[in-house]
Amino acid sequence: MSNFQTLSSLIWNVADDVLRGLFKPHEYGDVILPFVILRRLDCVIEPRKDEVYALNEAYRSKLEDPAPVIKSRINAEFYNTSKYDLSRLKQDPKNVFINFRNYINGFSKNVYDIIENFQLDKPVEKLHKNNRLFLLVEKFSSVDLHPDVVDNHTMGQIFEELLRKFSEMSNETSGEHYTPRDIVKLLVSLVFSGDRADLQGKGKIRSVFDPCCGTGGMLTIGKDWVLENINPQIEIKIYGQELNPQTYSICKSDLLISGENPDHIRLGSSLGEDGFTGEKFDYMITNPPFGVSWKSEEEFVTAEAQNPNGRFFAGTPRTSDGSLLFLQHMISKMEEKGSRIGIVFNGSPLFTGDAGSGESEIRRWIIENDWLECIVQLPDSLFFNTGITTYIWILNNSKKAQRKGKIQLINACGLFKPMKKSLGSKRKEICSEQQQTIQVRKFKDRNLPARLRMYPYHPNHRHLLTTIISN
Repeated sequence: MSNFQTLSSLIWNVADDVLRGLFKPHEYGDVILPFVILRRLDCVIEPRKDEVYALNEAYRSKLEDPAPVIKSRINAEFYNTSKYDLSRLKQDPKNVFINFRNYINGFSKNVYDIIENFQLDKPVEKLHKNNRLFLLVEKFSSVDLHPDVVDNHTMGQIFEELLRKFSEMSNETSGEHYTPRDIVKLLVSLVFSGDRADLQGKGKIRSVFDPCCGTGGMLTIGKDWVLENINPQIEIKIYGQELNPQTYSICKSDLLISGENPDHIRLGSSLGEDGFTGEKFDYMITNPPFGVSWKSEEEFVTAEAQNPNGRFFAGTPRTSDGSLLFLQHMISKMEEKGSRIGIVFNGSPLFTGDAGSGESEIRRWIIENDWLECIVQLPDSLFFNTGITTYIWILNNSKKAQRKGKIQLINACGLFKPMKKSLGSKRKEICSEQQQTIQVRKFKDRNLPARLRMYPYHPNHRHLLTTIISN
């Protein structure tokens, strides 16, 4: 069993031992996820814990805000000024509830903002009233989650495995929180390999944005892929927006611990509350939730669709599926000098909507602007909560000459490796060799395996796309 599976099983067993009978299984995440973050933060903070406490005691009566002094002295962006961490809380069982509050309030503002989104007050009070708070603190204090022991990649896998279990229990929409890593690695390789020459050299700075960033795995994997496969000296700045407060907090805490800028992650709906109004990005990668209604944001989206300069002026899809709205949002953030987009869709954005419908008008707008570079049909059964067939769309507003006026269609539905053990609905994975095969097909410009001139646009092109992808 891998390290992340061992640790996620250990954490899951802690949850089941302590929370069973007191919380419903689908509520476990409300308690366990923040405690995982607290423990990981503790492991990082612990070596300077006493020094931070002493500094705060020395300067809090002299300075209105001792934070700059503390950060400077310990050379860290986050800390806790209380006497406590999870290990020290267990030393005083009788006062664990009072001391726990003191502990939470002692975090630096950037951490407190993260923890606040978990809304821990009620779950902790419930644990205390039922004599289980101390037990949970005691069990978590023995788990070593220091980044030197559990790196960010493994920690991300742990969060994703826990989220998978929690989403199964609550019957949440498939793919809502994160995307399996084999799909992410394929997606980022297709997005970044197309700009391999531009990403070379010293002093380069590039931005990557995910409007549905979940726990941030797609962003960090994308950055790591560029550093490992193209240019270890490039600076990649990552940005994201996330609707779910839990996954938003996980993402921000991971960035904080790894030295990234957590302020680049914004909370809220990318459709109704654009957290990056007017900003442009070099690369954009995402997996928007499949088949999720945008009915609650209909008034706002419809109003913006009337504005010729609005994000959704090209058209609006049916309210039962907002996938194409996310794509339009990303297109609005493309740099004039050139940006690349990689997005994971189900079949709906490709096939739904007859000529004249919102979906068809959006597709026509994308094709007539010659932004759509490639569509890759993936195998089915790649996701944890659904067995549906999915597609990767690659968009580029600065196509190479040999690709202008063409869309490349790649049938990769047979490129997979059966998993020895299924994880929910996920029975197949795309291994590194198969990723390489798809990459070769994608970037072999001399003889594109499938080419389609898209001018002038005609509604029948929708059926041509269907035919070619199916063959």
